[in-house]
Amino acid sequence: MADLIRLDVAQRVSLADLPTRPPGSWDRGDGEKETDHLGAELDDLLDLLFYAGQTGLLIVLQGMDTSGKDGTIRHLLSHSNAQSVRVAPFKVPTPLELAHDFLWRVHAQIPARGSIAIFNRSHYEDVLVVRVRGLAPEAVWSRRYDHIRALESLLADSGTVVLKFFLHISKDEQERRLLDREKEVEKAWKLSVGDWKERERWDDYQRAYEDALGRTADSRAPWFVVPADDKRFRDLVVTRAIVEALRPLAPGWRASLAELGAEAKAELEAYRRGGAEG
Repeated sequence: MADLIRLDVAQRVSLADLPTRPPGSWDRGDGEKETDHLGAELDDLLDLLFYAGQTGLLIVLQGMDTSGKDGTIRHLLSHSNAQSVRVAPFKVPTPLELAHDFLWRVHAQIPARGSIAIFNRSHYEDVLVVRVRGLAPEAVWSRRYDHIRALESLLADSGTVVLKFFLHISKDEQERRLLDREKEVEKAWKLSVGDWKERERWDDYQRAYEDALGRTADSRAPWFVVPADDKRFRDLVVTRAIVEALRPLAPGWRASLAELGAEAKAELEAYRRGGAEG
């Protein structure tokens, strides 16, 4: 997928050089049909993941304010089994959370095998907001990249698929969305002067994201930079990335379920024979 930007090795990242809009060949009608098709496949894959109970799935969503994290979550939930998915939002840490190491609150939300967790913001806030706002000295937050890589390596070793998405929007698109919130009654609850204040730090956040993406990209915990100015295109890119990551695991899940089914059938037959003999 030419429009899917996958970072799976440490590297220098320049967000200014990466697109925020779909390619010129993008056709919304065709794209929505493909998204529906992939969504149906995603639904099946997540069911297999749940019933096989061998693999956890962690989806990390990061992005500037208004980049579409909530919309992406709504889209993914429409193609998943509610009993297997949990959404974990990471807001300002509580006093209890601040009394522990910065990953303490994160590890408690990691999905078990057979489960899916979607992080709305994540452990990356501790090298983003903390850095930009000066909430900790550089000597502290700069060491956290290593801790994050170690956590994600541990998760991969423990059977968790880690997929991280940076929803990449332009500064102009962010302004348009912020202004739309003021006009639309149903979006009024999202209004926050804090969003406009954070916008003043746009360049600082871009640099922080570039370092976070570049320093924590790994083949077993890749970053996907998603052009997010167009919401429909964003949904297509995210859906396709998840499906392509899970599709190779499906044969193993099916084989495991077949074995479980054969065992259950044998137990049932033995029970019936015992009943008949009795």
